[in-house]
Amino acid sequence: MLQFAFLLYLVSLAGYLFYLVYQKEPVHRTSIYLITAGVLVHFAAIVVMGAAMGGLPVHNLVQSLSMAALAFGGMFLFVQYKFHLKMLGLFAAIILSGTMLMVMVLPDTQVVPNDILKGFWFYCHILLVFTGDAALGLACGAGILYLLQEKGIKAKSPGFFFKRLPSLDFLDLVSHACIITGFFLLTFGLITGFVYAKAIWGRFWSWDFKEVFSLGAWLVYAVLIHLRLYSGWRGRKSAIMTIVGFAIIIFTFLGVNMFLGGHHQEFTK
Repeated sequence: MLQFAFLLYLVSLAGYLFYLVYQKEPVHRTSIYLITAGVLVHFAAIVVMGAAMGGLPVHNLVQSLSMAALAFGGMFLFVQYKFHLKMLGLFAAIILSGTMLMVMVLPDTQVVPNDILKGFWFYCHILLVFTGDAALGLACGAGILYLLQEKGIKAKSPGFFFKRLPSLDFLDLVSHACIITGFFLLTFGLITGFVYAKAIWGRFWSWDFKEVFSLGAWLVYAVLIHLRLYSGWRGRKSAIMTIVGFAIIIFTFLGVNMFLGGHHQEFTK
């Protein structure tokens, strides 16, 4: 089922690339339908896998990447429904196809079932963090589109993206909405993580590398929101900081576990 979801994401990417060039509305609608179908098939695959394992399938790198892709796809559909930012679908299709390609090619390492990776607080922590990161990833996508549109506006002649993207104000609005949503989810994801850590290891905080970098990413977005509210940070500055913040999230999700270790390394074996 995961292979079928990957195929749907990949075909949607081809559709969005065609739409990028030719701007045919039926192609855009078809691409949205393909991502929707991909998310539904992906969700069904996760449910089946979870039922077989007796918990959330996030016990190794392949499973964690698959769960991250599902969260990203679901969050994209929500943002698309709210804002109808068509070209954001190209960014989403690239992320979904790339992530699922890794799921397809990386070895699905067999892991011994771990009873500590269960329970209400663990499930809340995983779901909130993954969906929060997904929203912040979409904020990054909107930020990239903002920078592309700004470049086209400032150029002597409108560039390729100028007629294909909405106004800068709208792109900034979408990015900010995604930041607020992601920050809210990530905040509660970290809180539930602290509660889970207390229940399992007897302490809320252990200076684990993942904890440190997660808090660092949270602080980047907290500062960004503060500067927007009180110092008028909008537009280009906000877009760049959003991209930097998501880069930290990616390193926190993959790089920390692979290169620095810690008790979260369990998820990237």
